[in-house]
Amino acid sequence: MPRGLVLSSQTKTTSHFILTSISRVSSPTQFRKIPNHHLLNPSVASGNRFLCGCSSGQNGPIDMEKYRKAFAKRMAMAGLKPHHRIALGVSGGPDSMALCILAARWKNNGTSAADGQGSGFIDGLLAIVVDHGLRSESKDEANAVSRRLLDMGIRCEISSCEWSDGRPKKGHLQEAAREKRYQILQNVCNQHQIGVLLIAHHADDQAELFILRLSRSSGVLGLAGMAFTSQLFSTDPDFNGEASHNHGILLVRPLLEFSKEDLYKICHGGYQEWVDDPTNQSPLFARNRIRMALKKLSSSIFNSDLQAVISCCRRTRLYVDRICCNLINQSVTIMAQGYAIIDIEILNPSKVEDIFLSKFVAIVLQFISQRHKPVRGSALKLLLGYLRTFPCKTSFTAAGCYLCPAPGSKGTKVLICCSVDSCLPLKMESFNKLSYGEQKNFLLHEVKQVIEDGKTYEDHLVPDASNLCFLDVTSSESVLDKARRLDILSETTYTNIISLQRAETEHFRSKTEEVSNYESTNEEESLSTCFSGPTLKPGRIGYFMNRFLVKWELTEKISRNTCTLDEASGDPNLQGQSQHYYCRSCLVGRDMVAVVRHMVDADWLYLAKLSECHKVENSKEQIVLSNGKLEQVTGHKNLCSDYARVSAQMALQVLKSIPVAARRSLPVLVDFQGQLLSVPSVGFKHCPSLAISAVFRPRVPLGGGHSSFI
Repeated sequence: MPRGLVLSSQTKTTSHFILTSISRVSSPTQFRKIPNHHLLNPSVASGNRFLCGCSSGQNGPIDMEKYRKAFAKRMAMAGLKPHHRIALGVSGGPDSMALCILAARWKNNGTSAADGQGSGFIDGLLAIVVDHGLRSESKDEANAVSRRLLDMGIRCEISSCEWSDGRPKKGHLQEAAREKRYQILQNVCNQHQIGVLLIAHHADDQAELFILRLSRSSGVLGLAGMAFTSQLFSTDPDFNGEASHNHGILLVRPLLEFSKEDLYKICHGGYQEWVDDPTNQSPLFARNRIRMALKKLSSSIFNSDLQAVISCCRRTRLYVDRICCNLINQSVTIMAQGYAIIDIEILNPSKVEDIFLSKFVAIVLQFISQRHKPVRGSALKLLLGYLRTFPCKTSFTAAGCYLCPAPGSKGTKVLICCSVDSCLPLKMESFNKLSYGEQKNFLLHEVKQVIEDGKTYEDHLVPDASNLCFLDVTSSESVLDKARRLDILSETTYTNIISLQRAETEHFRSKTEEVSNYESTNEEESLSTCFSGPTLKPGRIGYFMNRFLVKWELTEKISRNTCTLDEASGDPNLQGQSQHYYCRSCLVGRDMVAVVRHMVDADWLYLAKLSECHKVENSKEQIVLSNGKLEQVTGHKNLCSDYARVSAQMALQVLKSIPVAARRSLPVLVDFQGQLLSVPSVGFKHCPSLAISAVFRPRVPLGGGHSSFI
C-alpha cells in the first residue's frame, strides 16, 4: 500500500527548500546506491518493506532516449512546457521514481538531473514525499526517499500527519488513505504556488482498474479508467473580500502509456533504487488481488488485447464528454441561489441517446448536490424516463437532488435543486478570509493557459462517431462481447477477463453486508448531526455544504438612515458625526456564534408575519421564531423592529422569484435559541449592524472542470 498524506490540524510539514543554498560540485550527480548492509538495518528497511537494487535482472543497454521522447510527447499533449512549475507525487516505489527520472531529464532537456545547475537543484520542480504515519518505520522510509531525490537534484518536501479520528477501518484503509493523500498534495501545491501535479499512474494501473470496475458492473465510460488530465478542487476556495475562486490543481498522469516493466527499466537506466511494499501483496484489498491475478495471466497478447479495449473505451468517453459539454452549454442555466433549470425543449431528450443523456444528467446532479458519487443503476434509468416525459408534470428525488417542473414553464423546463431531506449531515468548513488568493493571480493565469493549450491538442484527437465501436453498448458485458466480435479481444483473452471478473465479483458480494452495516451506522450519526447544524463565529468564513460561502460580522457603526432614533443611541465620542449610531437594543451580541442551517417553511412564514407588523413606539412586545414556532413575547429588548420589518418585506419580494423547492436549500443563520438572524441569499437580516453574505460558489464546477481522456 503506498504511503499517503492526511490533511488535518495535526499535519506537520518538513521542508527541504532551505537546502537550495547548499553548494554542489558542477559535475553530474553520482546516483547513490544504498550499501548492502543497510538492507539489514531495520531503521532503513523493516520487515514490512524492502529496497530494490538497480542492477538485477537487466541485460544489455536500456534505450532511455526512447522513454524520454515518449514522456516529452505526453507532457506536450497536456499543454506543459519545461519552464512551468511542477510538483511530483512521490512514494518511493518504482513508478514514482521513474516519474522523477523522466521529469528531471525533461526539465533539463534530456541531460542528467542536476547537470548545468549551479545550485544543484532543478528549477521549478518539487517532489512531495507523503507519509500516512500508519507504520512505525514510515518516517525513516520517507527520509530515505527524500535523500535519494535530493541526490537527483530535485527539491523535496516531506509531509506527515496524524489520523485525528483514529486509524481507518481495514476495509476502508486504502480509500481513506488515497483521499487524504490528494488533500495534502493539493495543500502543499497551494503553499508553494504550484498549479500542476504529476502522478505516476501507469498502464498496469489502468488494467487493474478496468477489472475492478468490470466486477462492479461499470459501463463503457467507467471502464475507460483514469483520465490523462483532470483538476482537483480544494474544499476551501480562495476568498478575498467579495471575490472568490476555487483554483483547481491540474493533475496530469503522463505515464498511462508506460507499462510497469517500462518503469523498472527506467529506474535501472537512471541508476535509481526504489522501495517495494510487501503490503501490496495482501489479498485483503481488491486491487492487490487483481494485480496478482493479472501477473499470472500476463503475456504480450493478453496485455495488448486488454489495453486495446481500454483505449476504445477512452476514445468513446472523450467523444461523449464533448457531446455532453455542448448539451450543457445549450440547455442548462445555473441560478445564483444554487439551483439549475434544464430547458427540455432545447435538450430534446427523446432524440438524445442513452449514453449521452446518462452522462448529462449525472453531471448536472453531481454539480447541484456536490456529491462525489454519480447517480447510476435503477435511479439513472428512472431519471432518463423522467426527462423524456414531455411536458414534465411530476417531481422526482435522486442522488441528493429534487427535480420538478419549473414554475411558469408548463412542464417545458425542469428545476433541479439540492434535496435537504437526505440523511447527509449539515457540513461546513470554516477558514480565514484569505487563504491563497493574493498569491495566485499569476498562477491562475498560467494554469488556464496550460489547460487551453492541452484542449487545443485534444481537439485534434476527438474521434468521429463512426469510428467508435462502443457507443451503443448498454453494459460491461456488452463491451466485452462486442470487443470479442470485432476481434479486439482474442477468445483466450476474453475467457481470462471473464474469469477475473467473476472472481472479483464474488469477493465484492461477500463484503456487501459488512459495507451495508457500516453505512447504516454512519447514517444514524448523520441524522443526529443534522439537528443542531454547524456553527460560525463572526469574522470567519464558512463553506456550507460545499456550495455556499457564508460570512458574517458586526460593524462598528450603523447609519442613521438604517434604523429609527428610538432604536439607537448617539455616541458622544463621535466628535460631531451624529449621523452614525451604535445599536442599543439587539439580539446580536459580539460574542455570539451563529448556527447555519437550511431554510425551513417556518422561516418564510416568520418573514411574512414580521413584514405585517406595525411600528409601535416604545413597544416591548416582539415576535420571535423560536425552535421553528412563531411566538409573541414581552421583553426589555427591542428587535430593531422597523429595520427588521422593512428587511423582511424586501426579502419576501426576492423570495417570490425563487421556487419553493429551491428555497429550502438556502442557508440561514440562527442563534442557539433558534431565533432567525438572517437569510443572506434574499437580503434579510434582523439588525443593521450585521454585515452578512452567502455566495453560491460550488467546490467543483459544472462538468467537473477540465478533464481529458486522451
